[in-house]
Amino acid sequence: MRRKTSGFTLIELLVVIAIIAVLIGLLLPAVQSAREAARRAQCINNLKQLGLAVHNYISAQGVFPAQTMYPSSAPQDGGWSFGWPLMILPYLEQGPLFNAFNFQIGQFSGIGLGNTTVTYTQLASLLCPSDGSRIRPANPIATMNYVGNGEGPGLVAYNMYFSGTIVPNTWTKEALPPQYQPTYGSTPGGWSGAANNFGPIGIENIRDGTSNTGLFSERLVGLAGNPPVLRNTPDYKRAIYLAPASSIGQNAGQAGALAFLQGCNSLPGTMVSQVSNYNQIFWTAGYPWYYCSNGYNHFGAPNSTSCNNPNEYFGAWITTLGASGSAPPNSNHPGGVNVCFTDGSVKFIKDSVGLPAWWALGTRNGGEVVSSDSY
Repeated sequence: MRRKTSGFTLIELLVVIAIIAVLIGLLLPAVQSAREAARRAQCINNLKQLGLAVHNYISAQGVFPAQTMYPSSAPQDGGWSFGWPLMILPYLEQGPLFNAFNFQIGQFSGIGLGNTTVTYTQLASLLCPSDGSRIRPANPIATMNYVGNGEGPGLVAYNMYFSGTIVPNTWTKEALPPQYQPTYGSTPGGWSGAANNFGPIGIENIRDGTSNTGLFSERLVGLAGNPPVLRNTPDYKRAIYLAPASSIGQNAGQAGALAFLQGCNSLPGTMVSQVSNYNQIFWTAGYPWYYCSNGYNHFGAPNSTSCNNPNEYFGAWITTLGASGSAPPNSNHPGGVNVCFTDGSVKFIKDSVGLPAWWALGTRNGGEVVSSDSY
């Protein structure tokens, strides 16, 4: 007598496969979320280490490190000079790397790239794991994800909106982004007097409170080869676009600031980037008007479009995100960016933060009162 064998029917197998597929679909987002949480935790830790290094620098030097030593260092290499990460290397346990840098030949010597031992060295503490890019913007020169607030507070020990040939005034009111404040004094080109105070900045100059003043944040690195990037693609945050001339309103107060941002963020999806490789192209170098090299500003909200100003005093072609452009921080973290404040604390700022609060967090002596529930 033939014995009956048991087994799965085709329908039963299909049901089991469907159940497994549903479980995978439910678990995959959770796994991805857990991985992003780990990457974000590492990013936060890196920012805290940078904040601690800056405070150790202040303890030793009495001032914040400069965004760049321009125009005091020589040779200046066409304006490029030593950036802030170099200054805090000894406080990031990178003393040997600091000692290996030859400050006598500058960044880019007349016979080629100088200081290759240091400029080619990629520091893990300057990279956010969430960036996802494995290609350096100017390979083999090393890059970074962390940038300093270039809008007047904290990190900026030298004025970022004037060259050494322009005499700034001492007006210190910073209620709006600098390019939209009234002009005082005899500054050329209609530059705002809010960009003030040449010279070193100490803790005593952070009058709005160190817990209410941004110091560092994040920016995604640029793309190698400077490929054109459409505004409606995911890589738009790595690129810089030219704002429409109709959106410009320098020295027009809040209305002008909002008009610029509206024009910037309303660029059509088919708009091609002006440049896509300049974000953090060098970690060792800085330039006063190139925010994208090692700085950001509190003009546009986090993760909004980076826009050059076509009416920039020095010309949009040379500033590549200058003093009157929007250079917001950005990241691949869902919904916002991490910001290290001047007191060393790190907070997650949502993309939906109100502009008045965001502007206030970018100034060091604007006199604004910002409550913790506003960001």
